[in-house]
Order: sequence, then C-alpha cells, then structure tokens
Amino acid sequence: MAPLFLPLALLTTIVASNAIHTGLQTISCPLGYFPCGNLSVCLPQPLHCNGIIECENGADEDECADLHGWPNLADWYFYQAQRTDDESEDCLLDVYPEQCTCTGMIVDCEEAGLFAVPAVSSNVINLKLMHNNITTLVDDQFIRYRQLDILALQNNLIHSITSKAFSGLFQLKKLFLSHNQISVLKPGLFRDLHQLEWLIVDNNLIGSITQKTFVGLKSLFFLYMMNNSLEHIPNICTILPKLNWLVLRNNKIRYIKEDTFSTMPLMVELDLSSNQIQELSPLAFRGFEHLQQLNLSCNPMNYIHRDQFDHLIALKSLDLDGINIFNIQNRMFKNLGNLSHIYFKRFEYCRYSPHVRSCKPNTDGISSFENLLANIILRVFVWVVAFIICFGNLFVICMRSCITTENRLHTLSIKSLCCADCLMGVYLFFIGAFDMKYLGEYNKNAQQWMESMKCQLIGALAMLSTEVSVMLLTYMTLEKYMCIVFPFTHYRPGKRQTLSTLVSIWIAGFIIAVIPLWNNTTFGNYYGKNGVCFPLYSEQFESLGARGYSTGIFLGLNLLAFIIIVFSYTSMFYSIHRTGAQSTERSLFSREVAIAKRFFFIVFTDALCWIPIFLMKLLSLLEVEIPGTVTSWVVIFILPINSALNPILYTITTTSFQEKLKQCLQNQELLGPKKSLTSTTQMSSV
Repeated sequence: MAPLFLPLALLTTIVASNAIHTGLQTISCPLGYFPCGNLSVCLPQPLHCNGIIECENGADEDECADLHGWPNLADWYFYQAQRTDDESEDCLLDVYPEQCTCTGMIVDCEEAGLFAVPAVSSNVINLKLMHNNITTLVDDQFIRYRQLDILALQNNLIHSITSKAFSGLFQLKKLFLSHNQISVLKPGLFRDLHQLEWLIVDNNLIGSITQKTFVGLKSLFFLYMMNNSLEHIPNICTILPKLNWLVLRNNKIRYIKEDTFSTMPLMVELDLSSNQIQELSPLAFRGFEHLQQLNLSCNPMNYIHRDQFDHLIALKSLDLDGINIFNIQNRMFKNLGNLSHIYFKRFEYCRYSPHVRSCKPNTDGISSFENLLANIILRVFVWVVAFIICFGNLFVICMRSCITTENRLHTLSIKSLCCADCLMGVYLFFIGAFDMKYLGEYNKNAQQWMESMKCQLIGALAMLSTEVSVMLLTYMTLEKYMCIVFPFTHYRPGKRQTLSTLVSIWIAGFIIAVIPLWNNTTFGNYYGKNGVCFPLYSEQFESLGARGYSTGIFLGLNLLAFIIIVFSYTSMFYSIHRTGAQSTERSLFSREVAIAKRFFFIVFTDALCWIPIFLMKLLSLLEVEIPGTVTSWVVIFILPINSALNPILYTITTTSFQEKLKQCLQNQELLGPKKSLTSTTQMSSV
C-alpha cells in the first residue's frame, strides 16, 4: 500500500500556508464588524451566515461551519483508506477463524467471542478484533504480520500489554486500542511502529506517559488519548515531529510547561478541553505556527496571559467555553488575524474579539449581539408593563389625594406603596430606553454598559422598589391583621408612629439597595451580572460576600415577609369566617366577607411573583445553571406583577374607594349645573 502521509502532510502545509497568506491581507474593521474577505468592506457580525449574501464576493456566507483543522482533510483521508480496503472482495487468506469473515486480505472478527488474538495468515493487512473479550497482549503477538496495515483492538478487556507485543509491525499505519482497561503504556512499546500514523487509545486508565512511551513513532500524526487519567504531558516535540492532531480531552492535566510543544510545525489541531489546567505558560503555544484549531474549554482557568495566543497566527477556531476570563481584553486576540470562530462561556466576552465572524454564545438569553433585550416580545412589553405600572400607581396617588377619607393614615401607606411600585415602572422605562439606545449594536457596548454606574444605579432603583414594596405590604398586612383578628384591642398606630414606620421602611430599603455599591471588593459588579442589571441569581465565581448578601435578601428577608403575609391573611380569613358563623346578623359582616374573598387574590399574586424568584435563587445556590431567557422573563413579567396589581388590589377594587369615587363624581355633576346657573344670572344682571 502506498504511504498516505506524504500527500497528506503536503496538503496540510499548503492549507496552513494559505491561511497565513490570507492573514497578512486582513482588513481592519470597526468593533463588532468583520471584513468581506480581501475586500475593503466591513459588515456587522450578525450578518455572517444569515442566508443572505451582502458581500460582492459572497465571503459573508463562507466558513459558516467550524470545520478548521483536521475536518478539512478527514474526508480525503478516509476516501483513500476506504478505496484501499475495498480492492478485492474474494478472500486471499488461507487461515482465519471460522467465526470471522474474510474479504481480500481483511479479517473481521468483530463480536466473535474471542478471548485471545487468533491465528491468521501472515499476509493479512487489516485485522479487526473489536468487541471481544481479549485481556492480554503478549510478546511477539503480531510479529508474523509484517504487512499489517490496520489493527483494531477497541472495546475489549485488555489490561496488560507487554513491551514487545507490537514487535515486527513495521508497516502498521493505524492502531485502535480505545475502550479497554489499559493503565500503562510501557517504554518502547511502539518502537517498531515507524509507519504508524494513527494511535487511538481513548477511554482507558492511562495515568502517565513519558518521552520513551512514543519512541519509534516518527510518522505519527494523529494521537487520540481522550478520557484517560493523564496528569502530565512530557516534551514530545522531538519524539513526534510529524504530529498533526493531538486530542487529550477529559484527562487530569494540571499544567502545560512552556517546552511541551516548543516545536510542533505541523500541528493543526490541539484539544486540551475538560482537564484541570488552572494556568498556562505564556509561551506554551509558541511552536504552533500552523495550528488551526485550539480547544481549551471546561478548564478551571480564571486568568489568561494577554500575549497567550500571539504565536498562533494561523489559528481559525478557538474554544474557551466554560472559562471565566476575569482579565479578558482585546489585546489577547489582537494577533489572531485568521480567527473565524471563537467560543466563550459568557456572551459579553464576544466584544473583545470584534473581528471574528462567528462568536458563540451569540446571546445570554437576555441580550443578543444586536439588542439589550434579545426577544422582540420583551422589547415591546417592557414598555407596556412599565406604562401599566406607572399609570396605575400614579392614578391611585392622584385619586387618593383628591378624595378625602376617614382613615388618612391608611391612605398615606397606600400612597407610599404606590410610590415604591412606581419606581419599578421607572426601572423598566430605563431598560427600554437603553435597549433603544444600543439598538443594533449592543455587543459593542455590553461590557461597558454592565460595568457602568448607570447600570448600577438602575439596578439599585429596582432593588429599592422591590424591597420597600415588600416591607410596606408586610406592614399593611400586619396592621390589617391586628384590626380584624383582635378587633377589641385599643392599639391603633397614630400619625407619628405611622410616619416614622414609613420613613424607616424607605431608609431600610435605600440602605439595602445602596450597600452593594459601597464596597466593590466585597460585592464585585453586583448589579452588572446581566443586561437588565438585576441580581436574581448567583454565579459560580461570585464573591462570598455578594452571594451571602443576595441570599439574605431574597431567601431571608423576602421569604420571611412572604410567610408573614400568607399566615396573616389565612388567620384573617379564619377569624372572619368564625365570627360570621357565630353571628345571627350576617349582614353586619358582609363587608368583611367581601374583603376576605379578595384575600385569596392578594396571596395568590404574591405567590405568583415571589415563589419563582425564591426557586430561582435556590437553584442558583445549588449551582444549577439558569438560562438567561428565564431571567429576562422574570424581570420583565414576573417581578413587576405586584407593582402592576397592587393599585388594583389595594385601591381600585375596594368598595370604600369605589363609593368615594362615585360620590366625588356625583358632586362634580351637581356642581356643573350650579356653575351654569350662576353664569346665566350674572349675564342677566349685566
């Protein structure tokens, strides 16, 4: 069989050289735009691969799928291998097991129930022994098969391989050992495999490797060691000079020394994802002149050197998903002129790689590349909900001011509640306004917006509204509870006490909202975790101070207030029902019974508003990932429920308010004719 590596290596070099040449012609584009290939035209990132050709040369619809690195060459390689395997259909071997099949010089013993390597003719070129019960490979096990090209031993029970098991396999090109129980690859095991191109040993128990492990593999270009227990990678540059693709995903690697990959000129793809790497040496990738695909995702890294990727001038795909890059900056990706696909954990990071055509995730569920509010429904209803809240509460404030009532202290509490709820509408108006401000180009301003004082103040305004409203509802509920459950007590709050209570509630709410703004070290960017500037959930790397404070507010103060409200209204309903049952004049209690019927709706709306928030906060503490879409719907629709319905429940639907309103309207109707009669009399006298 003719060697396949030389044309493959040549093709790889040509592709990489073209990539470098293309990188030299990269057009400089503004933040959030990408170039139309070699044209001096830049387009916004959202137009990449949207199904419509905007560039004259069609470059905006190129490279839609991330097929950089090995996938560019895989189809060609497999075609060559398949064509070689199917040269003859008649068996050309004299010896092979009865339970196996033979085609040409290929023996297929898949799922044949074998417990040891069977004897076959020495001229076999492809020996398939996968899915059997083979446990050991002894010395000179395959020494007779000097023409063997492919050896497949995956999905067996192999746990022991002697150092000379593969002796004599000078023509072997592919060796499959995946899904076994191999814990050690002894030094010199592959010393005779000078033509080996593929070595696949994933899903084993290998804990360590050394340079001597790979002695003899001078032609190896594909090394697949995923799902093992490797903790260290030796310097393999001189041992594997032609390595093209290295997959070390899901091991236990903690650190990559700067000389590990110091000279790897043909490397096209490197996968180090799902390891335990906390930091990389600044020169870890200096030898990757032709590297096209690098995967570092799902490592516990919080810091990346600003010049970490400077040597990767041919890189086209970079995966940093699952990594919180606290020091992220544009400088990190400045030299990656050929980069077309990048993957982050957070949507906001995309603004630091503005020239990349495809950045994922392209939304955090709340915001998108184009808009602060990604969903068109949210973008419309943020204004609708804000208007309903502000109109309803301002209407109640005006009507309560115009209509005199006997219980002025209760009216004062209602006005105070309306003011607090109205702030929620103002908060939503601000969110809608900034959504309009960043229309079509939010990604350029995302990080700056969330770290700005405007976002902090708007978030504090929403927190002030929420907490003051909760405390006022609790106070008003307890006041009503005392009146109904203990009607014969002489305790009633006076004007001074009511005013001092209301002022104290507002001061407490203000302190709760402002405390996170005082100490950035303890609370971090407390309100700037998302585009809507409201801290509903905790993050994995959030400071203990911020997490404890948020938990104390939402699962402490607010949950306690909710329990008090539910208990109080339940007691009031029971007290009214018991008193009504004992009285012979039920009509005397008709008003109380009507109020009791509304208790259910008051408790129901409170539950509808706060139970989802309690659950959301609890799940975030349990480190359950909460989609940003949930957060956006909670902030726009669920959190403002009380603010929108409180004017209806506590004022507009009450019998006393309706009677006062009717009386006021009747007085206005009577005053109308009197004013007309007075004007007529004055005209007659004139």
